[in-house]
Amino acid sequence: MSCRYTRKSCVFLRLSLVLVAALQLVACSGSEAPVDAPPPVAVTVLTVKPEDVPVTTIFVAQTQSSQAVNIQARVSGFLEKRVYTEGARVKAGQVLFEMDKRPFQAQVDGAAAALQRNEAALEVARANLARTKPLVEQNALSQRDLDDARGQYEQSAAAVAQSKAHLESAQLDLSYATITSPVDGVSSFSAVADGTYLDAMNSQLTTVSVLSPMWINFSLSENDMERIRREEKAGRLRAPEGDRFTVEIELGDGTLFPQKGEIDFADPSYNPDTGTFLIRAVVDNPEGVLRPNQYVRTRLVGATRPNAVLVPQRAVQQSAKGHFVWVVTDAGKAEIRPVDVGNWHGDSWFIDEGLASGDRVVVDGALRLSPGAAVEVTEAVDTEGASLSNSTASK
Repeated sequence: MSCRYTRKSCVFLRLSLVLVAALQLVACSGSEAPVDAPPPVAVTVLTVKPEDVPVTTIFVAQTQSSQAVNIQARVSGFLEKRVYTEGARVKAGQVLFEMDKRPFQAQVDGAAAALQRNEAALEVARANLARTKPLVEQNALSQRDLDDARGQYEQSAAAVAQSKAHLESAQLDLSYATITSPVDGVSSFSAVADGTYLDAMNSQLTTVSVLSPMWINFSLSENDMERIRREEKAGRLRAPEGDRFTVEIELGDGTLFPQKGEIDFADPSYNPDTGTFLIRAVVDNPEGVLRPNQYVRTRLVGATRPNAVLVPQRAVQQSAKGHFVWVVTDAGKAEIRPVDVGNWHGDSWFIDEGLASGDRVVVDGALRLSPGAAVEVTEAVDTEGASLSNSTASK
């Protein structure tokens, strides 16, 4: 090529053409290079399978003896000795205290002597009446004599009846000097010492508490009562037939009491001081493991949540707008799903609204997700390798 310009102009022109060609080459190569897409996020999912789930409700409760009997002295006198061992179990009819019997025995002896005297007088009056009747019929004696004889006989008979009553009363007082337990149970401490004079103002001796059956008292708050009614009305809770719940007792160390009970009383009155309703269960306690005023936990078994949806607690997240879960769509993309949660059930949530059968809920890996992100799905499995279901989640 010949250059019609000066030498400097030709050099500048050639450099400009080379620079323009290089820029065009760079622009063309940049538009053709592909952009790398982010890799799929590995997640573990649980497929929703609604099913009937047994519901167990736990309450803090306190035991109460079904019959706590105050042992009191029925007569006045000196306490001679305590016979039982304080705090030990006692049987019905077992002697607990002995009072000084001598004054009462003297009253029995006096009443018996009075009865014997009046019975002798009655025999004399009976014989006198028997002699008077024929003599009056023969007009040997007047009608007045017969009336006097009959009156004397009736007075003597009344005196005998009165003496028998006095003797029976004295014998009762004597029997009351030996104080026994009216029931099987566990005894308390002795409220009085030996040698104490007992009277109407100082008659309390001890208490015997029946151990079997045992009452279990717990409270249901007003809010819980209303929640249960709402869930039953909405069909999310089904009570056992006849509301016959089974009551299980959990002891302080977490062990389960072998005997099961049932609810036998529900107080219809609302307690304004505690804001609760009193519920009472009764349970057999043949070995005396449960003692009065002991704190335990009760489990009400028998209710069912029909067609329940359960998801692990770690799958449920919360934002300013409420609870939500991540689900995997049919296209393999992540999607946020708002949900309404119910109560806890073991390590899972009951989901009231937002999920349906077949939905795949992200259990692990949700923190790396964003809406529309591609996911690599792994089905959740338990330790035995079987797919997790609501039944395993509820244990």
